[in-house]
Amino acid sequence: MSAAEVTGSDNKRIVQYVFDELARSNPQPLLDRLADDFRFVIMGSGSWSRSYDGKAIVLAELFAPLRARLGRITTIPIRLTAEDDRVVVEARGNNTTSDGKVYNNSYCNVLRLRDGCIVEWIEYCDTLLIETTLGPPAPTA
Repeated sequence: MSAAEVTGSDNKRIVQYVFDELARSNPQPLLDRLADDFRFVIMGSGSWSRSYDGKAIVLAELFAPLRARLGRITTIPIRLTAEDDRVVVEARGNNTTSDGKVYNNSYCNVLRLRDGCIVEWIEYCDTLLIETTLGPPAPTA
């Protein structure tokens, strides 16, 4: 399927599958769909809030620290809306930190896809909850 033939419903189907698997704590379909130039942005003013640019940076500076603090990560999709190359996902976390704290954030994620791959993920969530439950991220080199 060429880029011109990809529709909002195709993108919605891809993202629905990714989030259905995230609800089962299976990140592999997400990892398989990340473009090399993938960008993850956490909106807000907390210490985790910033733009993580490039798949390698996202994996090392965001996903790895989250996995270290949470172990299995479970994110449950509530509602998806798609138009053209964007899919908006309302979701809820269902997680416990490695030291036993409950971490159940609420999210509004705006994902942009290109040729069936996720190229951008903008996340709106409770950044104070991230800060108070997970603490600050590890310093980057």
